[in-house]
Amino acid sequence: MSGKRTFFGTDGVRGQVGEWPITPDQVLKLGWAAGRVLAGDNGDHPRVVIGKDTRVSGYLLESALEAGLAAAGVDVLLIGPMPTPGIAYLTRALRADAGVVISASHNPFADNGIKLFGPDGCKLADDVEAAIESRMADPLLTAEPAKLGKATRVEDAAGRYIEFCKHTFPKDLTLEGMRLVVDCAHGATYRVAPQVFRELGAEVIEVGARPDGFNINEDVGSMHPDTMAAEVVAREADAGMAFDGDGDRVVFADSRGRIVDGDGVLYLAALEMKKRGELDGGVVGTIMSNLGLEQGLAGAEIPFERAPVGDRHVFQMLREHGWILGGEPSGHVMCLTRNTTGDGIVTALMVLAELAHSGQPLDQAVADLRYFPQAQVSIRLPEQRDIGEFPAVAEVIRQVEAELGEEGRVVVRNSGTEPKVRVMVEGRDEPGTHALAERIAEVVRAEVATAQA
Repeated sequence: MSGKRTFFGTDGVRGQVGEWPITPDQVLKLGWAAGRVLAGDNGDHPRVVIGKDTRVSGYLLESALEAGLAAAGVDVLLIGPMPTPGIAYLTRALRADAGVVISASHNPFADNGIKLFGPDGCKLADDVEAAIESRMADPLLTAEPAKLGKATRVEDAAGRYIEFCKHTFPKDLTLEGMRLVVDCAHGATYRVAPQVFRELGAEVIEVGARPDGFNINEDVGSMHPDTMAAEVVAREADAGMAFDGDGDRVVFADSRGRIVDGDGVLYLAALEMKKRGELDGGVVGTIMSNLGLEQGLAGAEIPFERAPVGDRHVFQMLREHGWILGGEPSGHVMCLTRNTTGDGIVTALMVLAELAHSGQPLDQAVADLRYFPQAQVSIRLPEQRDIGEFPAVAEVIRQVEAELGEEGRVVVRNSGTEPKVRVMVEGRDEPGTHALAERIAEVVRAEVATAQA
Protein backbone atom coordinates (compact mmCIF):
# COMPACT_ATOMS: atom_id res chain seq x y z
CA MET A 1 0.00 0.00 0.00
CA SER A 2 1.42 3.40 -0.90
CA GLY A 3 0.55 7.04 -0.56
CA LYS A 4 1.83 10.04 1.32
CA ARG A 5 2.26 9.43 5.03
CA THR A 6 1.40 12.17 7.52
CA PHE A 7 1.50 10.20 10.77
CA PHE A 8 4.82 8.37 10.61
CA GLY A 9 8.01 10.40 10.34
CA THR A 10 11.52 9.27 9.48
CA ASP A 11 11.81 7.38 12.77
CA GLY A 12 8.33 6.38 13.85
CA VAL A 13 5.90 8.82 15.46
CA ARG A 14 7.24 11.55 17.74
CA GLY A 15 6.06 14.82 19.29
CA GLN A 16 5.16 16.64 22.47
CA VAL A 17 2.87 14.69 24.76
CA GLY A 18 -0.68 16.03 24.66
CA GLU A 19 -0.29 17.44 21.16
CA TRP A 20 -1.13 15.59 17.96
CA PRO A 21 -0.09 12.88 17.29
CA ILE A 22 1.11 11.97 20.81
CA THR A 23 -2.33 12.01 22.45
CA PRO A 24 -4.06 9.11 24.22
CA ASP A 25 -6.73 8.71 21.56
CA GLN A 26 -4.26 8.75 18.68
CA VAL A 27 -1.90 6.29 20.37
CA LEU A 28 -4.79 3.97 21.22
CA LYS A 29 -5.90 4.12 17.58
CA LEU A 30 -2.32 3.48 16.47
CA GLY A 31 -2.19 0.36 18.63
CA TRP A 32 -5.46 -0.85 17.15
CA ALA A 33 -4.42 -0.07 13.56
CA ALA A 34 -1.06 -1.82 14.00
CA GLY A 35 -2.85 -4.79 15.53
CA ARG A 36 -5.29 -5.06 12.64
CA VAL A 37 -2.46 -4.94 10.09
CA LEU A 38 -0.53 -7.60 12.01
CA ALA A 39 -3.57 -9.82 12.45
CA GLY A 40 -4.71 -9.43 8.86
CA ASP A 41 -8.19 -10.38 7.77
CA ASN A 42 -7.78 -14.05 8.65
CA GLY A 43 -8.10 -13.53 12.38
CA ASP A 44 -4.54 -14.44 13.42
CA HIS A 45 -3.76 -13.85 17.09
CA PRO A 46 -0.34 -12.11 17.07
CA ARG A 47 1.90 -11.14 19.98
CA VAL A 48 3.52 -7.72 20.38
CA VAL A 49 6.29 -6.66 22.77
CA ILE A 50 5.99 -3.19 24.35
CA GLY A 51 8.94 -1.47 26.02
CA LYS A 52 9.58 2.12 27.04
CA ASP A 53 12.11 4.55 28.44
CA THR A 54 11.73 6.36 31.76
CA ARG A 55 9.54 9.34 30.81
CA VAL A 56 6.53 9.89 33.06
CA SER A 57 4.30 9.87 29.96
CA GLY A 58 5.35 6.28 29.28
CA TYR A 59 2.71 5.02 31.71
CA LEU A 60 -0.04 6.81 29.80
CA LEU A 61 1.12 5.80 26.34
CA GLU A 62 1.83 2.20 27.34
CA SER A 63 -1.74 1.82 28.63
CA ALA A 64 -3.19 3.37 25.47
CA LEU A 65 -1.16 1.12 23.19
CA GLU A 66 -2.01 -1.94 25.26
CA ALA A 67 -5.73 -1.13 25.04
CA GLY A 68 -5.60 -0.55 21.28
CA LEU A 69 -3.69 -3.74 20.59
CA ALA A 70 -5.95 -5.81 22.86
CA ALA A 71 -9.01 -4.37 21.12
CA ALA A 72 -7.59 -5.63 17.82
CA GLY A 73 -7.12 -9.12 19.25
CA VAL A 74 -3.38 -8.89 19.92
CA ASP A 75 -1.64 -10.36 22.97
CA VAL A 76 0.78 -7.91 24.62
CA LEU A 77 4.09 -8.67 26.34
CA LEU A 78 4.97 -5.78 28.68
CA ILE A 79 8.71 -5.24 29.19
CA GLY A 80 8.83 -1.95 31.13
CA PRO A 81 11.89 0.34 30.91
CA MET A 82 14.32 -1.16 28.42
CA PRO A 83 16.73 0.25 25.80
CA THR A 84 15.44 0.34 22.25
CA PRO A 85 17.97 -2.30 21.11
CA GLY A 86 16.80 -4.47 24.01
CA ILE A 87 13.27 -4.39 22.61
CA ALA A 88 14.61 -5.28 19.14
CA TYR A 89 16.43 -8.26 20.66
CA LEU A 90 13.50 -9.40 22.82
CA THR A 91 11.11 -9.16 19.88
CA ARG A 92 13.25 -11.80 18.17
CA ALA A 93 14.03 -13.84 21.29
CA LEU A 94 10.38 -14.06 22.34
CA ARG A 95 9.32 -14.81 18.75
CA ALA A 96 6.85 -11.96 18.81
CA ASP A 97 5.19 -10.65 15.69
CA ALA A 98 6.26 -7.06 16.38
CA GLY A 99 7.92 -4.84 18.95
CA VAL A 100 6.99 -1.34 20.06
CA VAL A 101 9.26 1.18 21.81
CA ILE A 102 7.77 4.17 23.61
CA SER A 103 10.56 6.73 23.59
CA ALA A 104 11.68 10.08 22.20
CA SER A 105 15.35 9.07 22.41
CA HIS A 106 17.55 12.09 23.23
CA ASN A 107 14.65 14.62 23.39
CA PRO A 108 13.47 16.30 26.64
CA PHE A 109 10.99 14.51 28.91
CA ALA A 110 7.95 16.43 27.56
CA ASP A 111 8.34 14.66 24.20
CA ASN A 112 7.61 11.04 23.50
CA GLY A 113 7.23 8.77 20.52
CA ILE A 114 6.34 5.36 19.16
CA LYS A 115 8.76 3.21 17.17
CA LEU A 116 7.80 -0.19 15.72
CA PHE A 117 9.91 -3.25 14.87
CA GLY A 118 9.01 -6.26 12.77
CA PRO A 119 9.49 -9.86 13.96
CA ASP A 120 13.11 -9.75 12.78
CA GLY A 121 13.87 -6.85 15.13
CA CYS A 122 14.28 -4.41 12.23
CA LYS A 123 12.28 -1.23 11.77
CA LEU A 124 9.03 -1.75 9.94
CA ALA A 125 9.18 -1.44 6.17
CA ASP A 126 7.69 1.71 4.66
CA ASP A 127 4.82 -0.19 3.09
CA VAL A 128 3.82 -1.71 6.44
CA GLU A 129 3.88 1.72 8.11
CA ALA A 130 1.77 3.03 5.21
CA ALA A 131 -0.72 0.19 5.73
CA ILE A 132 -0.99 1.02 9.44
CA GLU A 133 -1.46 4.70 8.66
CA SER A 134 -4.21 3.84 6.20
CA ARG A 135 -5.98 1.78 8.88
CA MET A 136 -5.95 4.83 11.17
CA ALA A 137 -8.75 6.28 9.04
CA ASP A 138 -11.02 3.28 9.66
CA PRO A 139 -13.55 3.15 12.50
CA LEU A 140 -12.18 1.36 15.58
CA LEU A 141 -14.09 -1.91 15.75
CA THR A 142 -13.28 -4.06 18.76
CA ALA A 143 -12.68 -7.77 18.24
CA GLU A 144 -15.39 -10.05 19.56
CA PRO A 145 -14.98 -10.80 23.30
CA ALA A 146 -13.58 -14.31 22.78
CA LYS A 147 -10.80 -12.91 20.56
CA LEU A 148 -9.65 -9.94 22.67
CA GLY A 149 -5.96 -9.78 23.45
CA LYS A 150 -4.34 -10.40 26.83
CA ALA A 151 -1.40 -8.64 28.49
CA THR A 152 1.47 -10.37 30.32
CA ARG A 153 4.47 -8.79 32.02
CA VAL A 154 7.84 -10.35 31.16
CA GLU A 155 9.54 -10.45 34.56
CA ASP A 156 13.01 -11.56 33.42
CA ALA A 157 13.39 -9.12 30.51
CA ALA A 158 16.29 -7.16 32.04
CA GLY A 159 18.24 -10.33 32.83
CA ARG A 160 17.72 -11.67 29.31
CA TYR A 161 19.10 -8.51 27.73
CA ILE A 162 22.03 -8.30 30.14
CA GLU A 163 23.08 -11.83 29.18
CA PHE A 164 22.67 -11.01 25.50
CA CYS A 165 24.99 -7.99 25.82
CA LYS A 166 27.60 -9.92 27.78
CA HIS A 167 27.70 -12.68 25.18
CA THR A 168 28.79 -10.16 22.53
CA PHE A 169 32.02 -9.53 24.49
CA PRO A 170 34.96 -11.81 23.57
CA LYS A 171 35.27 -14.70 26.04
CA ASP A 172 39.07 -14.40 26.07
CA LEU A 173 38.93 -10.81 27.39
CA THR A 174 37.87 -9.19 30.66
CA LEU A 175 37.19 -5.71 31.98
CA GLU A 176 38.94 -6.45 35.27
CA GLY A 177 41.15 -3.57 36.36
CA MET A 178 39.13 -0.96 34.45
CA ARG A 179 37.41 1.87 36.29
CA LEU A 180 34.55 3.15 34.13
CA VAL A 181 32.06 5.99 34.44
CA VAL A 182 28.70 4.89 33.03
CA ASP A 183 26.21 7.70 32.31
CA CYS A 184 22.72 6.32 31.70
CA ALA A 185 21.06 9.70 30.96
CA HIS A 186 18.41 8.86 33.60
CA GLY A 187 17.01 6.79 30.76
CA ALA A 188 16.30 3.27 29.62
CA THR A 189 19.78 1.85 30.29
CA TYR A 190 19.77 2.63 34.03
CA ARG A 191 18.88 -0.91 35.13
CA VAL A 192 21.01 -2.86 32.68
CA ALA A 193 24.15 -0.96 31.58
CA PRO A 194 25.94 -0.74 34.96
CA GLN A 195 25.21 -4.40 35.59
CA VAL A 196 26.65 -5.51 32.23
CA PHE A 197 30.00 -3.82 32.84
CA ARG A 198 30.19 -4.95 36.48
CA GLU A 199 29.54 -8.57 35.58
CA LEU A 200 32.37 -8.39 33.03
CA GLY A 201 34.77 -7.28 35.78
CA ALA A 202 34.85 -3.48 35.65
CA GLU A 203 34.56 -1.08 38.57
CA VAL A 204 31.55 1.06 37.65
CA ILE A 205 30.82 4.62 38.71
CA GLU A 206 27.19 5.43 37.91
CA VAL A 207 25.99 8.79 36.58
CA GLY A 208 22.46 9.60 35.45
CA ALA A 209 21.06 6.35 36.86
CA ARG A 210 18.25 7.75 39.03
CA PRO A 211 15.31 8.48 36.73
CA ASP A 212 12.28 10.24 38.20
CA GLY A 213 10.19 10.50 35.02
CA PHE A 214 11.22 14.10 34.37
CA ASN A 215 15.03 14.17 34.32
CA ILE A 216 15.75 11.99 31.27
CA ASN A 217 18.59 13.55 29.19
CA GLU A 218 18.69 16.57 31.52
CA ASP A 219 22.33 17.72 31.62
CA VAL A 220 23.48 14.11 31.31
CA GLY A 221 23.88 11.44 28.66
CA SER A 222 25.26 11.55 25.13
CA MET A 223 23.72 15.00 24.50
CA HIS A 224 25.64 16.42 27.49
CA PRO A 225 28.80 14.29 27.68
CA ASP A 226 30.75 16.93 29.60
CA THR A 227 29.01 15.75 32.79
CA MET A 228 30.36 12.25 32.28
CA ALA A 229 33.77 13.56 31.21
CA ALA A 230 34.11 15.68 34.35
CA GLU A 231 33.31 12.64 36.50
CA VAL A 232 35.98 10.62 34.68
CA VAL A 233 38.61 13.20 35.63
CA ALA A 234 37.33 13.66 39.19
CA ARG A 235 37.24 9.92 39.88
CA GLU A 236 40.46 9.16 38.00
CA ALA A 237 38.65 6.64 35.82
CA ASP A 238 40.16 4.94 32.79
CA ALA A 239 37.29 6.02 30.55
CA GLY A 240 33.65 7.00 30.58
CA MET A 241 30.66 6.39 28.37
CA ALA A 242 27.38 8.27 27.99
CA PHE A 243 24.21 6.77 26.53
CA ASP A 244 21.15 8.61 25.30
CA GLY A 245 17.64 8.26 26.73
CA ASP A 246 16.73 5.11 24.83
CA GLY A 247 20.19 3.54 24.81
CA ASP A 248 20.90 3.23 21.10
CA ARG A 249 23.76 5.78 21.17
CA VAL A 250 27.02 6.01 23.08
CA VAL A 251 29.92 8.46 23.19
CA PHE A 252 33.11 8.11 25.26
CA ALA A 253 35.57 10.25 27.18
CA ASP A 254 39.20 9.34 27.77
CA SER A 255 41.01 9.56 31.12
CA ARG A 256 41.71 13.27 30.57
CA GLY A 257 38.05 14.03 29.90
CA ARG A 258 38.34 14.48 26.14
CA ILE A 259 35.22 13.40 24.24
CA VAL A 260 35.43 10.58 21.71
CA ASP A 261 32.31 10.90 19.51
CA GLY A 262 30.58 8.39 17.29
CA ASP A 263 33.26 8.63 14.61
CA GLY A 264 35.91 7.59 17.12
CA VAL A 265 33.67 4.87 18.49
CA LEU A 266 33.04 3.51 14.99
CA TYR A 267 36.78 3.60 14.23
CA LEU A 268 37.68 1.55 17.30
CA ALA A 269 34.85 -0.93 16.70
CA ALA A 270 36.11 -1.44 13.14
CA LEU A 271 39.68 -2.04 14.31
CA GLU A 272 38.55 -4.63 16.87
CA MET A 273 36.37 -6.47 14.35
CA LYS A 274 39.16 -6.50 11.76
CA LYS A 275 41.65 -7.94 14.27
CA ARG A 276 39.24 -10.78 14.99
CA GLY A 277 38.49 -11.41 11.33
CA GLU A 278 34.85 -10.43 11.86
CA LEU A 279 34.71 -7.34 9.63
CA ASP A 280 33.04 -8.53 6.46
CA GLY A 281 33.73 -5.79 3.90
CA GLY A 282 33.93 -2.17 5.00
CA VAL A 283 32.24 0.48 7.13
CA VAL A 284 29.30 2.78 6.37
CA GLY A 285 29.22 6.30 7.79
CA THR A 286 27.13 9.28 6.70
CA ILE A 287 27.74 12.46 4.78
CA MET A 288 28.33 14.09 8.18
CA SER A 289 31.05 11.66 9.28
CA ASN A 290 34.36 13.46 9.75
CA LEU A 291 36.90 13.21 6.95
CA GLY A 292 39.36 12.04 9.60
CA LEU A 293 37.35 8.84 10.05
CA GLU A 294 37.53 8.13 6.34
CA GLN A 295 41.30 8.69 6.31
CA GLY A 296 41.83 6.71 9.53
CA LEU A 297 39.98 3.71 8.13
CA ALA A 298 41.90 4.03 4.86
CA GLY A 299 45.12 3.82 6.88
CA ALA A 300 43.85 0.57 8.36
CA GLU A 301 42.91 -0.65 4.85
CA ILE A 302 39.20 -0.67 5.67
CA PRO A 303 36.80 0.47 2.90
CA PHE A 304 34.43 3.30 3.78
CA GLU A 305 31.20 4.54 2.18
CA ARG A 306 28.85 7.41 3.07
CA ALA A 307 25.06 7.19 3.36
CA PRO A 308 22.58 10.07 3.76
CA VAL A 309 21.95 11.21 7.34
CA GLY A 310 19.81 8.79 9.37
CA ASP A 311 20.28 5.29 10.73
CA ARG A 312 17.68 3.93 8.29
CA HIS A 313 19.93 5.00 5.39
CA VAL A 314 23.01 3.51 7.08
CA PHE A 315 21.14 0.23 7.53
CA GLN A 316 20.00 0.20 3.91
CA MET A 317 23.53 0.79 2.59
CA LEU A 318 24.92 -1.95 4.82
CA ARG A 319 22.36 -4.35 3.37
CA GLU A 320 23.13 -3.23 -0.19
CA HIS A 321 26.89 -3.76 0.27
CA GLY A 322 26.58 -6.91 2.35
CA TRP A 323 28.55 -5.17 5.13
CA ILE A 324 27.82 -5.33 8.85
CA LEU A 325 29.23 -2.22 10.58
CA GLY A 326 28.10 1.40 10.26
CA GLY A 327 27.16 4.45 12.27
CA GLU A 328 26.83 8.19 12.75
CA PRO A 329 28.83 10.88 14.61
CA SER A 330 26.04 10.99 17.22
CA GLY A 331 27.22 7.61 18.51
CA HIS A 332 24.46 5.60 16.86
CA VAL A 333 26.49 2.57 15.71
CA MET A 334 25.06 -0.70 14.43
CA CYS A 335 26.75 -4.05 13.99
CA LEU A 336 24.36 -6.36 12.18
CA THR A 337 26.00 -9.54 13.44
CA ARG A 338 25.18 -8.45 16.99
CA ASN A 339 21.86 -6.60 16.80
CA THR A 340 19.47 -5.22 14.21
CA THR A 341 19.63 -1.61 15.34
CA GLY A 342 22.06 0.76 17.05
CA ASP A 343 22.96 -0.64 20.47
CA GLY A 344 24.84 1.64 22.85
CA ILE A 345 25.84 -1.05 25.34
CA VAL A 346 26.99 -3.53 22.70
CA THR A 347 28.89 -0.77 20.88
CA ALA A 348 30.58 0.27 24.13
CA LEU A 349 31.66 -3.34 24.65
CA MET A 350 33.23 -3.35 21.17
CA VAL A 351 35.28 -0.26 22.08
CA LEU A 352 36.29 -1.73 25.44
CA ALA A 353 37.25 -5.00 23.73
CA GLU A 354 39.62 -3.05 21.47
CA LEU A 355 41.20 -1.37 24.53
CA ALA A 356 41.53 -4.70 26.36
CA HIS A 357 42.86 -6.39 23.23
CA SER A 358 45.46 -3.72 22.45
CA GLY A 359 46.36 -2.88 26.04
CA GLN A 360 46.15 0.81 25.14
CA PRO A 361 44.28 3.53 27.01
CA LEU A 362 41.53 5.24 25.06
CA ASP A 363 43.53 8.37 24.20
CA GLN A 364 46.29 6.30 22.61
CA ALA A 365 43.82 4.07 20.78
CA VAL A 366 42.38 7.05 18.88
CA ALA A 367 45.66 8.94 18.53
CA ASP A 368 45.91 8.16 14.81
CA LEU A 369 42.41 9.52 14.16
CA ARG A 370 42.85 13.09 12.94
CA TYR A 371 39.70 15.18 13.23
CA PHE A 372 39.17 17.93 10.67
CA PRO A 373 37.48 21.10 12.01
CA GLN A 374 33.81 21.29 11.06
CA ALA A 375 31.64 24.37 10.77
CA GLN A 376 27.87 24.07 10.49
CA VAL A 377 25.29 26.76 9.65
CA SER A 378 21.50 26.34 9.40
CA ILE A 379 19.39 28.71 7.30
CA ARG A 380 15.63 28.73 7.86
CA LEU A 381 13.48 28.79 4.74
CA PRO A 382 10.14 30.65 4.46
CA GLU A 383 8.88 27.45 2.82
CA GLN A 384 10.41 24.12 1.93
CA ARG A 385 12.52 24.64 -1.21
CA ASP A 386 14.99 22.25 -2.77
CA ILE A 387 18.46 23.80 -2.48
CA GLY A 388 19.25 22.23 -5.85
CA GLU A 389 16.97 24.83 -7.48
CA PHE A 390 19.57 27.61 -7.02
CA PRO A 391 22.49 27.60 -9.53
CA ALA A 392 24.40 30.27 -7.58
CA VAL A 393 24.55 27.95 -4.58
CA ALA A 394 25.95 25.15 -6.72
CA GLU A 395 28.59 27.55 -8.05
CA VAL A 396 29.80 28.73 -4.63
CA ILE A 397 29.93 25.11 -3.45
CA ARG A 398 32.11 24.27 -6.46
CA GLN A 399 34.42 27.20 -5.65
CA VAL A 400 34.80 26.24 -1.99
CA GLU A 401 35.42 22.59 -2.85
CA ALA A 402 38.15 23.67 -5.28
CA GLU A 403 39.81 25.75 -2.55
CA LEU A 404 39.70 22.88 -0.06
CA GLY A 405 40.94 20.21 -2.45
CA GLU A 406 41.52 16.90 -0.66
CA GLU A 407 41.87 18.68 2.68
CA GLY A 408 38.18 19.24 3.27
CA ARG A 409 34.56 18.59 2.30
CA VAL A 410 31.35 20.52 1.72
CA VAL A 411 27.84 19.23 2.46
CA VAL A 412 24.80 21.41 1.71
CA ARG A 413 21.45 19.71 2.15
CA ASN A 414 17.82 20.29 2.97
CA SER A 415 16.80 19.21 6.46
CA GLY A 416 14.64 16.12 6.47
CA THR A 417 12.50 17.34 9.37
CA GLU A 418 12.03 21.11 9.02
CA PRO A 419 12.23 23.90 6.40
CA LYS A 420 15.96 24.56 6.74
CA VAL A 421 19.11 24.29 4.66
CA ARG A 422 22.10 22.90 6.51
CA VAL A 423 25.62 23.87 5.47
CA MET A 424 28.63 21.89 6.70
CA VAL A 425 32.24 22.57 5.76
CA GLU A 426 35.31 20.62 6.88
CA GLY A 427 38.70 22.18 6.40
CA ARG A 428 42.28 22.49 7.51
CA ASP A 429 41.80 25.06 10.27
CA GLU A 430 38.86 26.25 12.34
CA PRO A 431 38.77 29.99 11.39
CA GLY A 432 39.03 29.28 7.66
CA THR A 433 36.41 26.54 7.86
CA HIS A 434 33.92 28.85 9.58
CA ALA A 435 34.57 31.58 7.00
CA LEU A 436 33.91 29.19 4.11
CA ALA A 437 30.70 27.87 5.68
CA GLU A 438 29.42 31.41 6.19
CA ARG A 439 30.36 32.29 2.61
CA ILE A 440 28.10 29.52 1.31
CA ALA A 441 25.36 30.44 3.80
CA GLU A 442 25.34 34.05 2.58
CA VAL A 443 24.71 32.90 -0.99
CA VAL A 444 21.92 30.60 0.21
CA ARG A 445 20.28 33.49 2.11
CA ALA A 446 20.57 35.82 -0.88
CA GLU A 447 19.11 33.29 -3.32
CA VAL A 448 16.23 32.46 -1.00
CA ALA A 449 15.47 36.18 -0.48
CA THR A 450 15.49 36.79 -4.22
CA ALA A 451 13.18 33.85 -4.84
CA GLN A 452 10.70 35.25 -2.31
CA ALA A 453 10.77 38.79 -3.72
